[in-house]
Amino acid sequence: MNQTIFSKQFSFYFSIAIILSSLSGCNPQQKDNTDSLEFWTMQLKPNFTNYFADLNTNFETQNQTVKLRWVDVPWSAMENKILTSISAKTAPDVVNLNPKFASQLAARNAWLNLDEVVRPEVKATYLPKIWQASTIEVCQENKCSDRTFGLPWYLTTTITIYNKTLLNTAGIQQPPQTYQELAAAAKIIKEKTGKYAFFISFVPNDSGDVLESLVKMGVNLIDESGRAAFDTTEGKAAFQYWVDLYQQELIPPEVLTQGHRYGIELYQMGETALLSSGAEFVDSINNNAPTIAEVSQVAPQISGTTGKKSVAVMNLVIPRDTEKSQQALDYALYVTNTKNQLAFAKASSVLPSTVDAVEQYIKDIEQQPQTNLKEQAKKVSATQLKDAEVLVPVREDLPILQKAIYENLQAAMLNEKTVEKAVKDAANEWDSQIKN
Repeated sequence: MNQTIFSKQFSFYFSIAIILSSLSGCNPQQKDNTDSLEFWTMQLKPNFTNYFADLNTNFETQNQTVKLRWVDVPWSAMENKILTSISAKTAPDVVNLNPKFASQLAARNAWLNLDEVVRPEVKATYLPKIWQASTIEVCQENKCSDRTFGLPWYLTTTITIYNKTLLNTAGIQQPPQTYQELAAAAKIIKEKTGKYAFFISFVPNDSGDVLESLVKMGVNLIDESGRAAFDTTEGKAAFQYWVDLYQQELIPPEVLTQGHRYGIELYQMGETALLSSGAEFVDSINNNAPTIAEVSQVAPQISGTTGKKSVAVMNLVIPRDTEKSQQALDYALYVTNTKNQLAFAKASSVLPSTVDAVEQYIKDIEQQPQTNLKEQAKKVSATQLKDAEVLVPVREDLPILQKAIYENLQAAMLNEKTVEKAVKDAANEWDSQIKN
């Protein structure tokens, strides 16, 4: 994946604006004129076909006037498909997205404002910090207010999957828990085994793991006015951390050009000792690399001086232009209620997002014996949820921030800039492009 896929003039954020504005005057295509309610998810077939068949049948039984049409879309295709459908006014009635992408359209009023239609007592059933992940500040006519654009659905917290054989060969008894320990382990593993400790992507349009690492190291990314807050001692130290690891050849050179999935491939090939990922990827390791799975164990996610832990959120959004907003809302609330979230979490390796479902899920999993890697991963993921939060601010222009930091960090890693200049340039680039 090309690391310069976003040019300085045309970031993905502005691409959305161009697409929406260019199509806003077109005659919309007509959706299927039936009583069906269309629901899009991201890559949940075939593993959860039976789950949704039962879920949707029960909803249709309770709501005789509704006929559900479930469409599952590949991860790689979802963003383009939803952009096109929103622009052409042929969008589904309920969509499974993540706040990072959905927020870019939320600021353009693409989604139903849930603050106006969800009762306070219903809102209170969801984890407060997770609800906030689908809330964005929208400014119109010099007036700014928060707007909730999505209902929390399922969650994942990052865990550390590690190759115990590689660690033992390097003489390391326990997996690192902090970035300081990670750097020390990386050096020992390279010296003793010739392999890398881990992989992390610095590709601007890929994983946000590097942004999260800065926050874990005590860096404040943006201040209350929306301006860069990372040109500080902490920010320079965090940049220096990654520069040192790269220049000392303690992380693979492909970190500059390959995305997160390449890191999974490296771990499955036995080329890295640690993998920071979600518990849901344990199935992939079991299926694709059973010999690696046999020597794998799990530990909590690596953090920094703050002790902060991250959580990833998937939500359900409702396009503002749907003609079935009440039915769509009823269905979205049904999918994300405590009973159905708990059932989905138990059928998968993800976590629920309502207060009661989380409490029950953790209680159940702590009572079960962890006899295999998947069950161990689910327990670690669940028990750290109480300390987890969304570390990177939800903003429509977040891709600009990530691009500025990643590209300048890369320049420092390649000795094209000093760390001090890279930090300052990234801050200046962000401040010059943000919307005030």
